[in-house]
Amino acid sequence: MKRYSRITGTGSYLPPRRVTNADLVAELAARGIETSDEWIVERTGIAARHFAGDGVFSSDLGLEAAKRALQAAGRKPRDIDLIIVATSTPDMVFPSTACILQNKLGANGGAAFDVQAVCSGFVYALTIADAMIRTGGASRALVIGAEVFSRILDFNDRTTCVLFGDGAGAVVLEASATPGILASDLHADGKHVDILCVPGHVSGGAVMGNPLLKMDGPAVFKLAVGVLEDAARATLVKAQLTEADIDWMIPHQANIRIMQSTAKRLKLSMNKVVVTVDQHGNTSAASIPLALDVAVRSGKVNRGETLLLEGVGGGFTWGAVLLNL
Repeated sequence: MKRYSRITGTGSYLPPRRVTNADLVAELAARGIETSDEWIVERTGIAARHFAGDGVFSSDLGLEAAKRALQAAGRKPRDIDLIIVATSTPDMVFPSTACILQNKLGANGGAAFDVQAVCSGFVYALTIADAMIRTGGASRALVIGAEVFSRILDFNDRTTCVLFGDGAGAVVLEASATPGILASDLHADGKHVDILCVPGHVSGGAVMGNPLLKMDGPAVFKLAVGVLEDAARATLVKAQLTEADIDWMIPHQANIRIMQSTAKRLKLSMNKVVVTVDQHGNTSAASIPLALDVAVRSGKVNRGETLLLEGVGGGFTWGAVLLNL
């Protein structure tokens, strides 16, 4: 019998501190940097985001999201034999955030590792988990996106610090006799490394280079819209479906204009696009599972529907997953 994988539960978590545009404008003004709520909303669609408190790490946010996903799936930590965490803001250089989270969850014993594909990380991680389940390498996986991007923001750069937030999302992915994950399409092009990066590293106990996020916004926008359309179409071809078969598109929540442009190219109404960027900001690898969980728990997205997940991030990485929930 052919083996597939299906999502059986979703979960998400946002740190309690909610930072509105007004809060951020006031904080930046104290630094002598001018911006406004109108400027942020017009360019990004963002009205608020959440920041983690001191001493709170990606594993802590991911842990809460994982617990909620397990509860939704009716599973216990001991049922999990694979944990993949997509993150660009790990707790430590090593071990992986996945190993740290595994121990906090009490799901010890199965494979655990991180995936680093920045904002495309969850799509990459879900594709890897699906492949491992299909080939018998795992039976029940936790796939988590977790980020504390507030730690790597340059609050002297209004073009980037207004964009990002912290949070986590998770899914339980289980072996199934019927298809759940229908197709995926992953890509990267390293020649675009410089347009979105954190060009720093640790050496000899000191930070070498710049440990804060740098982005060429116009270059990212131009690339993102094109590659997201390409990945979506390639995934549909692999699944032998068309745009008309998509019930919901759940994109990486980077910028409302990127989402609108991608939907237009795919001839999808924005009524079929799950949007949470207004309240969460860009939470990088966490944004897709966060948006998925919000849509599921609100009753917007339901079992049996066909979902297109897609993301694009530093690297430059991009990809899409088509699934039946």
